Amino acid sequence: MKTFLLKFIILALILLGFPLGGVFLAGLPVSRYLEFPPLSQYISHASFSWPVFSACFIFIFAAIIPLILPFFKPGDTTRDNRPEIKKFPWWGWTGLMIGSVSWILAWTRFEWSSLFQPHTFTPLWVSYIIVVNALGMRKTGTCMMTGRPGFFLLLFPVSAVFWWFFEFLNRFVQNWRYEGVLFSSWEYFLYATLSFSTVLPAILGTRDLILSGDRFQNSTKNYLPIKWPMPGLSAIIILVISATGLAVIGILHNYLFPLLWISPVLIIISLQVIMREPSILSDIASGDWRVVISSALAALVCGWFWEMWNYYSLARWVYHVPFVHRFQVFEMPILGYAGYLPFGLECAVIGRMLEQLKPSWKK
Repeated sequence: MKTFLLKFIILALILLGFPLGGVFLAGLPVSRYLEFPPLSQYISHASFSWPVFSACFIFIFAAIIPLILPFFKPGDTTRDNRPEIKKFPWWGWTGLMIGSVSWILAWTRFEWSSLFQPHTFTPLWVSYIIVVNALGMRKTGTCMMTGRPGFFLLLFPVSAVFWWFFEFLNRFVQNWRYEGVLFSSWEYFLYATLSFSTVLPAILGTRDLILSGDRFQNSTKNYLPIKWPMPGLSAIIILVISATGLAVIGILHNYLFPLLWISPVLIIISLQVIMREPSILSDIASGDWRVVISSALAALVCGWFWEMWNYYSLARWVYHVPFVHRFQVFEMPILGYAGYLPFGLECAVIGRMLEQLKPSWKK
């Protein structure tokens, strides 16, 4: 518990303090980064650039290839002896019904439903979480909701705090903004917190479903072992670079905006290595990529649904991504989906840290 709090405090100080300190030292008005709700647009984003787009595409493609290759290797397809429930649980059908109604309300403009239309995000994602757990229940006989209810419920408040950090970091790059509805400060905080509380349960529930596949297990359990040389020194260097990047992200926002997604996970993992604790990257030293790949894929799957449901919703977000804002899939530029991959690892890191608080929460 003490090490959990220590890592959280250090992470919070870096994520909150370094970006603010950077803009303060640069002589920029700190008040605009603390505006709430965040309405002002004060950042000028770089226009589209073919050279930058091409370079980013090549880099992302090269980074993704190792995550795809395991699925092309032959593997043992023998099924294990886990129980399988062939009947979809009743509460899963309830989730489907809630999701269907919420989807209709989100994408239509009936006058009688105008009061509900700005608030469809949370019921949509609660239904998604229920359905994903129901699918896992049908496939394996257990799921997070029924097998680890304490851990499952804790994910919601932690998720809200977790995503508020990303909302704060976005103030320094303004890669997305919300439009469609105006709320007072307290209404904005309440409705946003409810929406943000669904992020971790959705991604970790999706990851559990992906991990339940025998083909996935066989393909990624014994893959490519990678060991970091001098892990302690490497962790210190990565920690310093990540923290420094966050300190200047508000100044070089057009160039450093990817750090919004990359730095938090690097900082947490670096702290774990420095404290001689296992991290989600520890398993790849023995060739076990299951957690890494399943977490990244889970975030990408959830990202698809986030962007799709957002597209026609009344309360929605829009993007402003420097240099690569083209070829949009829904509102998101296609290269922007790469940000979901490290975000999935961040969700996995938080999930594992919570599991360490209580042994019975571990799978």
